[in-house]
Amino acid sequence: MSEEETENTEEAQEAPVEEAPEAAEEAAPEAPVAEEAPAEEDPLADLPWKERRRVLKSRESGEAGPEKSGEERQAEREAARKKKAAVRRNRREEIKSARKGDGVGTPPAEKTRTGKPKERQGKVVSNKTDKTITVQIDTARRHPVYEKIVRQTHKIHVHDERNEANEGDVVRVIETRKLSRTKHWRLIEVVEKAR
Repeated sequence: MSEEETENTEEAQEAPVEEAPEAAEEAAPEAPVAEEAPAEEDPLADLPWKERRRVLKSRESGEAGPEKSGEERQAEREAARKKKAAVRRNRREEIKSARKGDGVGTPPAEKTRTGKPKERQGKVVSNKTDKTITVQIDTARRHPVYEKIVRQTHKIHVHDERNEANEGDVVRVIETRKLSRTKHWRLIEVVEKAR
């Protein structure tokens, strides 16, 4: 190769490099023009988010599953519900166990048991009627959701066969059959006499 040919090849190699920046400069002004052109409005923009999601999901193509009968689909739905229910149950149990902490504070409310009569302890507020006393029962328990201590007061009529309880006494009573319209408790013992 001669020197002239070598120079020509070098110029040929350099020439495209010089032209490239010019081409880039020419292309750059065209890009903003395309951006300034009004963009087409999205027909989904006016839809609520839920409908938009449904339309977009329907456009996605997925593999078709096997044909199923109504009973099979219902069985699948029930299985999924059971699974979710188990997850919810476990999560709620964890929350309850974390909430209990070290067990300090008001004990949980007394649970009623079937087959056994209820027993309560309260203060006698009246013994004016024959063989009947009125007992006030105060309960304090922690609310299961709000954790606030809820106090309640109930007045019940109690059968006192020997008229042994007086006003101010602390007594234990047990549930029994209906003895009158308002009386279905019976006196077990006087725990503490009034002073």
